[in-house]
Amino acid sequence: MKTLRPLQSVEKLENATGLDPLVTTMRDVVQAVIKPGALRDILHGVPIGHPLHPLMILVPTGTWFSAAILDAIPGSNKASAILIGTGVVTAGPTALAGWTDWSEGHEQQQRVGIVHAAANLAAVGLYTLSLVQRLRGKSGKVLSYTGLAVVSAGGFLGGHMSYRQSLGANHTEDVPHRVEPGWHAIGALTDLPEGKLERKMLGEVPLVVFRQGNDVSVLSATCSHLAGPLNEGTVTYDDGACVVCPWHNSTFSLKNGEVRQGPATSPQPSFRTRVVAGLVEVSLPHAG
Repeated sequence: MKTLRPLQSVEKLENATGLDPLVTTMRDVVQAVIKPGALRDILHGVPIGHPLHPLMILVPTGTWFSAAILDAIPGSNKASAILIGTGVVTAGPTALAGWTDWSEGHEQQQRVGIVHAAANLAAVGLYTLSLVQRLRGKSGKVLSYTGLAVVSAGGFLGGHMSYRQSLGANHTEDVPHRVEPGWHAIGALTDLPEGKLERKMLGEVPLVVFRQGNDVSVLSATCSHLAGPLNEGTVTYDDGACVVCPWHNSTFSLKNGEVRQGPATSPQPSFRTRVVAGLVEVSLPHAG
């Protein structure tokens, strides 16, 4: 079955370069306001291990959809108004988390995302006007039903970003399924530079290798955020040896792959290592 023709136009948004001036302006604003740190990591969802924005969306959209059902039932105006007001109030923090993730996306994701945000902003405006009408004793139903249609269109674009463009997805989820179980030699210990990132291949899986004396740390070299090449990143020692992705500055512990700073929320696959007869061998837990 082919994609419905009206929906094929969404794909064109990905390459709509006319949106780029607005995208650049908004990205710079977001990154200037929400600087790297604890708040930014919370908004990305680092503490919960996946993006926060999709979880927060449940509140405003859930209350607005519920209000739409109640609006079809006589005598439910007060309850509908409470639900609509709840959605309007929670839309702000939800949008803040979304803008934070969006600001670290690539161009195609950001073009779709700016239209997604515009639709959601329009929906919030419609629901706000509906709430004002209701507080004045008027219906406001036409405004809220229109808002539901607009936020649903915005939600479709959000789904396109998440599932078609993989914004927020774990880009290393496939690694354990592409590595054979057991130990695999990746080269001689003496061939590895001291204190520098080195790229090795395990079959078709790129690895980033870091040597400190006889200790060797090995992670998947594909950043879990947007597949950046970690072997081209930098090493920091703020909290043990860490690798910083060259694309969006996601930071991972070289020891165990855990996220130390977003926008990445998924840890890097971390390989066990050993040295046998001068050769470095690696094994990925739960591989195969």
